[in-house]
Amino acid sequence: MTNIRQAFARVCNANMGTFTNIIKQQQPLALPSIRAMSSASTPKQKATATDSPTLDMLYGDNVPISAKKDIMGDVYCKVADRYDAVSDMISMSMNKRWKQRFIEQMRPMPGDKMLDVAGGTCEVARRYLQYQDTVNHDTTSSVHVVDFNDSMLQVGRRRMAQSSWMDNERVTFAQGNAEDLADVPDNSVDIYCISAGMHNLPHPERALCEAYRVVKPGGQFACLEYGHTDTPVIGQICRWYWDTGIPFLGQVLANDRASYERLAHSVRTFPHQKRFAQAIRHAGFHLPGAGYELYQWGMMVAYIGSKPRTA
Repeated sequence: MTNIRQAFARVCNANMGTFTNIIKQQQPLALPSIRAMSSASTPKQKATATDSPTLDMLYGDNVPISAKKDIMGDVYCKVADRYDAVSDMISMSMNKRWKQRFIEQMRPMPGDKMLDVAGGTCEVARRYLQYQDTVNHDTTSSVHVVDFNDSMLQVGRRRMAQSSWMDNERVTFAQGNAEDLADVPDNSVDIYCISAGMHNLPHPERALCEAYRVVKPGGQFACLEYGHTDTPVIGQICRWYWDTGIPFLGQVLANDRASYERLAHSVRTFPHQKRFAQAIRHAGFHLPGAGYELYQWGMMVAYIGSKPRTA
């Protein structure tokens, strides 16, 4: 395990700018596979602060990519208590429907252990456990919620505090980093789930590598993320909404235009679903068909795949 994690760290550090280049459309996607990482033997030069790419196109200021976690952490501290209301606003009240559909498409099995990354407010965790209770009539499944933002976790804990799931320890919480799930053992979870979290990460490719590491062979990778709408007229409306409408609503409803601008820009500059599906496959997961399903013309995209049983 130590050798794999060391190899993983070397390769991910060397590929620090990959996703920024994907976003800028400067080069084809070329992420290493997990197999290449596990067999890597030559240490690669670590990126430094000087040669690290910046997030100018995301935020309009010269911010090192390494600072994105702190920037987005500050944003989510500000919006934690009203995060789900914000999500409903951003999605034009489609958010809950999308998450319910996402859980139904996952089709979890009785007894499944799910890792819910960036799941602080427990909206997905709650729906997952409800599905297990009502559809599978199962009381042995569980979900471990990990989020880098303690304010978000506090919201989730409050929501689950009075539930039987907390009493029976079917839902647990930990503060952690999606790019380094150090406390989660290799091949230990049946389902890795992340909903509207990848676009917040400085290095999504690292999160994909960690997802592959912790999922059991034959286990499931499930990602729900904002996407790009290619239908011409609808796409133009969506781009206007992200660039202008959401910051305006943030100013009017929360007197906080800057936070909502950064949320919107983080979503708008995330790679197109075709490119992100390719990244997931490069990490080692199998995605059927095109690799994703569009919700509402691509406003939200579901990526549901599996780790090969022979991995």
